[in-house]
Amino acid sequence: MLIKTKKEIPASEITPAYVYKNRREFLMGSANIALGAGALGAGLISPTALAQADGLRARAPAEINLAAKPDWLVDKVSSRSDAPANGPYNTEEALTPFQDATNYNNFFEFGNGKGDPANRAQDFKIDPWSVEIAGEVNKPGNYNLEDILQPHALEERVYRMRCVEAFSMVIPWIGFPLADLINRFEPNANARFIEFETLYDPEQMPGQAARTSSLGWPYREGLRMDEAMHPLTILAVGMYDDILPAQNGAPLRLVVPWKYGYKSIKSIVRINFRQDMPNTAWNDYASNEYGFYSNVNPQISHPRWSQATERRLPSGLFDRRIPTQLFNGYAEEVAHLYEGMDLRTYF
Repeated sequence: MLIKTKKEIPASEITPAYVYKNRREFLMGSANIALGAGALGAGLISPTALAQADGLRARAPAEINLAAKPDWLVDKVSSRSDAPANGPYNTEEALTPFQDATNYNNFFEFGNGKGDPANRAQDFKIDPWSVEIAGEVNKPGNYNLEDILQPHALEERVYRMRCVEAFSMVIPWIGFPLADLINRFEPNANARFIEFETLYDPEQMPGQAARTSSLGWPYREGLRMDEAMHPLTILAVGMYDDILPAQNGAPLRLVVPWKYGYKSIKSIVRINFRQDMPNTAWNDYASNEYGFYSNVNPQISHPRWSQATERRLPSGLFDRRIPTQLFNGYAEEVAHLYEGMDLRTYF
């Protein structure tokens, strides 16, 4: 539920419910936390910034912007397991507060403003939902979401997310490896790329009907087959112990943590296996700014800003600028995919 006020309050200044409920325990932790609480009382830093600084990893309440939450999907998400604690599937960095992760979004189908997705996705419907599997596969067809998900065990993975606009988050996703779905539908030898499409529904997604929109609809993204099969690449159906909110891509989205966030396409309705490289929405819009690969790379600036550092949300009185890592910190796992490639040409 969103509460409207006369004065718009920045998301970074709103205390999430789970921070408030843990405040007593939070303030009793250590001398450092006590010092932080003093600064909080003086109004020098925001509650969410303080929680982030001290690594509070509390979970968010189930306040999800959806017209309905299918019971079967809620049950499946709640029964998920945790990914192994060691290895690339869980960063030890503090989680981004739920309020920031769900109220500071790029989802242009709902509008160009960061708050538009949360404000305009209140009645978004995900039931019924189907996904078309098409192209170079042995088992094409239209499958309802429950059939898509039924065979797959879900697990939680805590990934860094780096936006091309140079802000970043740390999000606990709930999903399963895309490779598992690919293997189910048996791509043939011609399948070298995978193309994804977002729902096109201007009545539910007012950004698609806006005259000011510059993107072509439906939103399209793509991966090379080896990128899609990589174990870090997942299809997510949940985050923060619940199903995906509408503004974060309900009910099914891609998560590719070593690429800029716009590659992780939301609200997927079509997965098409292709022999040739597919066109993608942002590459079609400005090919000199948004390449097909879109790997996080601090050494290659966007034409209008540097990518050397990023602003880690939440931001309070002071922006938290941190160095950006090559492949968003996942180079050990994915750099071999691009061996011999000129990353300035194939950006």
